[in-house]
Amino acid sequence: MAATGTRLDLDGRPIKPMTICMIGAGGFIGSHLCEKVLFETPHKILALDVYNDKIKHLLEPETQTWADRIQFHRLNIKHDSRLEGLIKMADLTINLAAICTPADYNTRPLDTIYSNFIDALPVVKYCSENNKRLIHFSTCEVYGKTIGSYLPKDSPLRQDPSYYILKEDTSPCIFGSIEKQRWSYACAKQLIERLIYAEGAENGLEFTIVRPFNWIGPRMDFIPGIDGPSEGVPRVLACFSNNLLRRQPLKLVDGGQSQRTFVYIKDAIEAVLLMIENPARANGHIFNVGNPNNEVTVQQLAEMMTEVYSKVSGEPPLETATIDVSSKEFYGEGYDDSDKRIPDMTIINTQLGWNPKTSLWDLLESTLTYQHRTYAEAIKQAISKPVASS
Repeated sequence: MAATGTRLDLDGRPIKPMTICMIGAGGFIGSHLCEKVLFETPHKILALDVYNDKIKHLLEPETQTWADRIQFHRLNIKHDSRLEGLIKMADLTINLAAICTPADYNTRPLDTIYSNFIDALPVVKYCSENNKRLIHFSTCEVYGKTIGSYLPKDSPLRQDPSYYILKEDTSPCIFGSIEKQRWSYACAKQLIERLIYAEGAENGLEFTIVRPFNWIGPRMDFIPGIDGPSEGVPRVLACFSNNLLRRQPLKLVDGGQSQRTFVYIKDAIEAVLLMIENPARANGHIFNVGNPNNEVTVQQLAEMMTEVYSKVSGEPPLETATIDVSSKEFYGEGYDDSDKRIPDMTIINTQLGWNPKTSLWDLLESTLTYQHRTYAEAIKQAISKPVASS
């Protein structure tokens, strides 16, 4: 299924087949990127991860025509001597590895900082020392809070886009106080970005940094008690999906008034492939990858998901579809939040000609159809099981 014939980059040059070392290939983004690369390009993948459940379908040699183009290496980048050798074997390294679940930022701040900064250091070092290109996945959380959030509540400037639209090259990164441990993630991610940028400036590292803005789609996160820990708290889409599947009200943290934008995973992966295959246009750049047209409050997202899920499942929505909870109750002490996360798309549009296509309704329909098909039966069985008496 790989593309045949000569494929050209955005400047009309032939794209040479390459070997990609993909760290975190077994996760949500990695699984979709592996599919894209194997289905549509001749490139090879060295897939590195601790787990491979989400890419198992790509690793069955007897059924797949691309079996010789993907190798899975089960390793943890924290302590594996094979890492440098695998980076050396590749033309390009993509680092997707991270702890990126908000519930962990307060409760596991040390793991969060180590995972997102300390564990990423060897990857940057090996790429720089061996003259290998790096595409590093950061986060839109590096922007922190908007300038507008510090203006008086009734200030008309709060409606001025220059106070809340987030630009890669000019927006400041504004975090909360140190005791708000929620910012441990964003701070670690910002510091690794600065280190990568410095490696580029001082040692000539060829890099691209990706700042995802809520990429949504099938295989995202986990459903607690089914394919993840029962007490686990995944990100908002999987949290809401879990409630819908179990016919429970959706919990709105602090009334669900934070604003977010959501982009469909398949649109976002198109952007990543453009970065992979157009190094002359992508190197040295930081790219927002999101969809500013899909902007909603978390409360509006809950209402839309309730309506879409009712359509795909055929079940009527609950009479009380949502309930309010405090952030302290939901996430624990030390939680804080960004008010808005709306990306400026000028740089990625200028450099790579990329624009997202999928509406919020369509991406929710696709994702919730997948969630219902994958989990509804398992959840019914889990709910109906008698609880053993102690």
